[in-house]
Amino acid sequence: MKVGIVGLGARISHVANLFKIAKPDFEFVAYADPSPAGKPYLEGVLGHALTAYDDLDDMLAHEEIDLLMVGSPNHLHIQHLRSAILADVPHIFAEKPVVISEDETFELLELMRDHGGHRRVMIGLVLRYSPLYVMLKDAQAAGQLGEIVSIEASEHIGSYHGSFFMRDWRRNSALSGGFMLEKCCHDIDLYQGVVGERPKYISSFGGRKSFVPSNRPKVAPDYRAIAENIAQHDPTRPYGYEPRWGGVDDEFASDADIVDYQTANVEYENGAVMAFHTNINVPDEFRRFAVMGTRGMAEGDFVRNDFKVTDAFTAKTISENEHVGPDVKNHYGADDQMAADIVAYLDHGVPLKVSVLDALEAGLTALKMDEARVTRSVVDMTQTWAKFDSYGMDKGA
Repeated sequence: MKVGIVGLGARISHVANLFKIAKPDFEFVAYADPSPAGKPYLEGVLGHALTAYDDLDDMLAHEEIDLLMVGSPNHLHIQHLRSAILADVPHIFAEKPVVISEDETFELLELMRDHGGHRRVMIGLVLRYSPLYVMLKDAQAAGQLGEIVSIEASEHIGSYHGSFFMRDWRRNSALSGGFMLEKCCHDIDLYQGVVGERPKYISSFGGRKSFVPSNRPKVAPDYRAIAENIAQHDPTRPYGYEPRWGGVDDEFASDADIVDYQTANVEYENGAVMAFHTNINVPDEFRRFAVMGTRGMAEGDFVRNDFKVTDAFTAKTISENEHVGPDVKNHYGADDQMAADIVAYLDHGVPLKVSVLDALEAGLTALKMDEARVTRSVVDMTQTWAKFDSYGMDKGA
């Protein structure tokens, strides 16, 4: 299977290597990127050079590609997905988020409807493959939680990572789609998967207080040194946390328009609710959840790597795992499993744990969270989902 890449950045070069490990007969042949930051790493692990193109359409005109991997900045995804779909590339893998607006969401649905369906497009919402989430879903399937009633969830990242966001191209919503979409679409997708329903009503509040000039300390932390030290132990970060395109130097006085803290409340179509909180200036980062059901409660933390299920009627611990998954970052062990599952899907048609339709639904939820924050209103999703469904895309098809 011949593989091409558009947007050869750090993340996609890491994922490409995992794909190659999972399926050695993947033949990486070309990339399209005028400034390929991930080229040295990927060509180093592959042991050979790739044919270089500045433009995806040029690459598709000259190369026979069986699988295209999309790792370009978020605002370019729709352009690259459009080109690949119209060029009849058989398989497309896109990093999250799929697209960055409602209009782009509906354009992609139309493209997939009219040109071979959504089964051609795979999406890198990797946390569905994590051991912790699989354990949560297993507890739910075993009836230990009962009907899901409410969820308290969070994604909090350290200041060194927040500094990166405020200096990287992701700081601009026009390029990233906003922080909730860019960073938290994983979490939004996970809990929609647990509830098994889409949001009906959304409210949200947030802003920026940490990464502003007035909060600059007299002696600022060396965020770059901290990040470099962490990246040395994180295989997903072959290039650390330094901006590689469109970056700026000052996290406290950049032109960023993204938030550094936000909360969102969601009521799902079946009446279950979720409170979600994110903050990017946390001294002791965590990414945890408490899922409360009619029969039990599940608690877990992706950073601390633990999981516990408690019976609602006896208050007895049903199961407790203080160490979930392997001792590697790799998105808490999820990257390797995603690569293996995608290979199984390509070779044998084994269903994936997450579809591009799931990803688009999570994306719309994130976008509506920001709409609710900006307008200070409760957003009713009824018409959004009606339009989404009008394209006739069936997850089970």
